[in-house]
Parts: sequence; C-alpha cells; structure tokens
Amino acid sequence: MSVNAIAVNPKDPARFIAVELPQPVAQDYDLLVEVKAVSVNPVDTKVHKGVQKSGLDAPKVLGWDASGIVKSVGSAVKNFKPGDEVWYAGDITRSGSNAAEHLIDSRIVSLKPQSLNWAEAAAMPLTTLTAWEALFEHLKIQDASADKTLLIIGGAGGVGSLAIPFASLRSNVKVIATASRPESAKWCLDRGADLTVNYKDLKGELAKHDIRQVDFILCLNDTDGHWETIADLIAPMGHICTIVENEHPLDMNKLKLKSAALHWELMYTRSMFTTPDIAEQGEILKRVAALVDEGKVRTTLSDTLHGLTVESIEAAHAKVLDGHMQGKVVVAF
Repeated sequence: MSVNAIAVNPKDPARFIAVELPQPVAQDYDLLVEVKAVSVNPVDTKVHKGVQKSGLDAPKVLGWDASGIVKSVGSAVKNFKPGDEVWYAGDITRSGSNAAEHLIDSRIVSLKPQSLNWAEAAAMPLTTLTAWEALFEHLKIQDASADKTLLIIGGAGGVGSLAIPFASLRSNVKVIATASRPESAKWCLDRGADLTVNYKDLKGELAKHDIRQVDFILCLNDTDGHWETIADLIAPMGHICTIVENEHPLDMNKLKLKSAALHWELMYTRSMFTTPDIAEQGEILKRVAALVDEGKVRTTLSDTLHGLTVESIEAAHAKVLDGHMQGKVVVAF
C-alpha cells in the first residue's frame, strides 16, 4: 500500500513532484494522521531553498503545519485515539506533512479547536507555538507592568498575527506592531495592537508618539536589516527575541552597555532535541485551542488553495515568497 505526497524533485530541486510513499506505521509516541489541510510557512521556502543549493539523493517531502484525523496510535500513546481531530506544527527532522498520511510525535499534538474547519486550523500551529514561546517563555511579558511596551516587527505576518492577540490577552504591555500598508495596519489593529508604525522609519515613527525606547522587541523578519535600530530602541534592561537567523555578525556592544538580553526562538528545538519538556508544545496548542473556541483568538487564515497537487503546493510557496502575505496560506486536501 502506498501514500500520495508532494515532494521536492531530486532531479530538479527547484520543482515539486507527486510521489508514492510506503505506508507509514505508528510506533512508540507516534500518531498516524490522515492529513486534511497544511499551511505553508517561510520555513518551507527556506528548506526548499537550502536543498536547491545542496542537492538531493531522493524526493524530500516538506510541510509541517497540519490538521487531520488520527488513524492509528503507537504503543506509548495514551491521550489520543483513532478518530480524534488534531492539529500540530510538525518536526523538521522528519518527513513533512504534504502527504495524505503523516507520522507525528503525539507529545507535540493537541485536539484541534472544534470551532475551526480543517483549513482554519492548519493555518495556526507553527505560528501559535512560535509566538507563544517567544512572548511567554523568552520575553516573559506576562510578568511585565502596564507601563511597559512591546514592539512587534512584522505584525501582519503569520507569527505577528497571533503574537498581537496573545500579548493583548495575557499581559498588560502596550502592543506596537509594524505595518507598512493601510490594509496591514488595519489587520494588526483588528487583532488588538494598540498602535501601528511603518518599519521603514521605526525610530521616526515611534518618536511621533513620543516613544524613544521600548522594553520588549519581537523581531519576526530581517534580523540583520533591523539590528541597528533594534539595538538603539531597546530600553536598558530590556529584552529582544528574534526568530530569524542572522547572515552577518551582530554587534552586541550596545546591548552590553544597556544590560539588554537577546533571545532566540526556534519552535523546532523541543522536537529536534527531544527535550524533557517536549510535551509542553502539545499543552500550548491545547490552551490556544480553548482560546479559539472561547472566541478570544481568531484563525489567521487568509487564503485557501485546494488539492494535494504539485500546482497547489507551488502556488502556496509563491505566495509566501512574495513577501506581502497577511496571515497564512493553506492547502486543503
């Protein structure tokens, strides 16, 4: 028995091909999931770009965000059963979710929000975990007083679209989001931002509101390009978290003078290293599913494509690479 999937073509890594995979078997902590929808994230395009440079010996299935139905469970699984409707963000060390069936560690999975359809649910897990871990595990804004400020660089993107409501719901900080277009600014304000500013002149835009420094900065794009401004804006004893790798050395001298901290957030760390707290990701998704079903957090789905096909996956990648996405693009099977 075989499983349909869309993979990077080893003979032409710039393109995708349809492949037949062997039937996966759930072992240990695994769930075998019948995938109903997947989301395409910047990490998909980055991994695709990487394999184009390095080359491939065999087809590589990308995709991490997914929603679907549990078909079978491994021997160590205690909290899921066949028929459960789930959502998850995947594990970058394993074969991806752009497939009809997919194996995933049950500890990084939760039941999906009942109020969302498959596409609406698939849009959220990776960005949910990234935003939550950055805000509450690294920056710890839940402990900040009401006079503190949080600057989110990239407010209308997938992570920013959830970081804004999370910060508004679970902290007292003033939330400032960058948005360069009127529609992006409205998107951020509709999700709970107190203020939006244009990233093209951050210091000047903030100065218009008599803001000269901020206590927390969450950088969601172009760490290199924003670094000098970030270092200038961060308050003494402030905290910066970025999710984007730097290509050039970052000058840390300004942070040292301010006793400011820099944190890195990579959602895949727990699954890559099977950390002792790996199951915390399942718990975060469970908490957010409850917030969604309570009407406190909305899906970030903005565009849905249809069918597990080369054309749909390539079109979704193109939309992400365009760089002007509000929210998320999903491929529903």
